[in-house]
Amino acid sequence: MRDVEFYYDFSSPNAYLVHKVLPTITARYDAQVISKPILLGGVFKSTNNQAPMLAFKDIPGKVDYMRVEMARFLERHQTPFLFNPHFPVNSLNLMRAAVFAQGKPWESKYIDAIFDAMWVQGKALADIAVITDVLDAADLPTRDIMNASQDADIKSNLADVTAAAVARGIYGSPAMFIGDEMFYGKDSLSDLEWRLGQ
Repeated sequence: MRDVEFYYDFSSPNAYLVHKVLPTITARYDAQVISKPILLGGVFKSTNNQAPMLAFKDIPGKVDYMRVEMARFLERHQTPFLFNPHFPVNSLNLMRAAVFAQGKPWESKYIDAIFDAMWVQGKALADIAVITDVLDAADLPTRDIMNASQDADIKSNLADVTAAAVARGIYGSPAMFIGDEMFYGKDSLSDLEWRLGQ
């Protein structure tokens, strides 16, 4: 079975879309998704990058086309989506908790719950009380997760995995790897599927 490493931050709408579509693609080729949390703000700072809406805000037509392309993707893949009214959302605590969740039996449940709360339900996930409600509703170990998000080792781990992602060539999210080959953004999913099929 081949692995597809998926580098994500909950604050990225495109990471959410890849999260929804990628498992269907990998299942067709007997591959599995390995989720890798990173802090997108840290990646942007290290690479002098910024969110597409900011990077392209002064280019006539570009932002409008990004909306068209997003709508087309949603229609093609029948993916539920609501642009979060609180965007941009500080995802620091969410991503620390994602590091803690790695390898736990409830990891995928946590990822699903937070992505849906962010990009389907439009919740204000910078608010600790809102995060707590989402975790409780998903029947996750809320107290352990919230405590871990403030743990010094977890904080350090998130910084380390983010730095390692940058060292690997990642400059944003979502990014996927098959072996050492990177596929960046939701637009690369067709190329990723082509590679899996070889």
